[in-house]
Amino acid sequence: MLLLLLVAALVGYLLGSLPFGYLVARAKGVNIFEVGSRNPGATNVRRCLGKGPGNLVFTLDALKGALATGWAVLALTDSSATVNVDYAFLSVHAVVVGHGWVALGVAGLIGALFGHSFSCFTKFRGGKGVATSVGGLVVLMPLALVIALIVWLATFYSSRYVSLASILAAVSLPVAGFFLHLPPLLFGLTGVIALLVLLRHRANIGRLLNGTENKFARKAPGAPPS
Repeated sequence: MLLLLLVAALVGYLLGSLPFGYLVARAKGVNIFEVGSRNPGATNVRRCLGKGPGNLVFTLDALKGALATGWAVLALTDSSATVNVDYAFLSVHAVVVGHGWVALGVAGLIGALFGHSFSCFTKFRGGKGVATSVGGLVVLMPLALVIALIVWLATFYSSRYVSLASILAAVSLPVAGFFLHLPPLLFGLTGVIALLVLLRHRANIGRLLNGTENKFARKAPGAPPS
């Protein structure tokens, strides 16, 4: 089992390291590490290049999180565990936990988060892991994710701060996990995700406290990246 966990974490890291934000921006002739916040995440891509590229990066980053989490579960669970996966998507974590394979999904997601944040393909630079977390949580704990999404939407549309919305959504995960009585391993995962998001947003937290954080604004048509 230890070997399988290591394999899941390694594959997750490699998947998470795929620098979609950098690649999408590069296809538009922009080095995303040199514009805007210099972050290769979907928010900076959208701010600098527009809605289409930004949404594409978010989708690709979420998909790599889902794939890193789900491949081991789907490939390595026994037949009795996989029978229910097709129709019980919203409770897939219960099916998987019951067979002890959730650890593989957790290892894969943690690997993907570290890969996304410290990509081996971009000199260990990377994004903040929000979209990648979303993809993995869709597989492991969709109800907790829905609660976090509600927190994100409420915070963003009331403040227009993407960073604050992401921080509060991440913090809401372990709170939701506690009240939803998630299994210990999944509850621990929510804590790891919250901590990683907080650490990756520490500069944003400083700017929020100082009142210098930028609010999200639509990129004007034809405006050059800033």
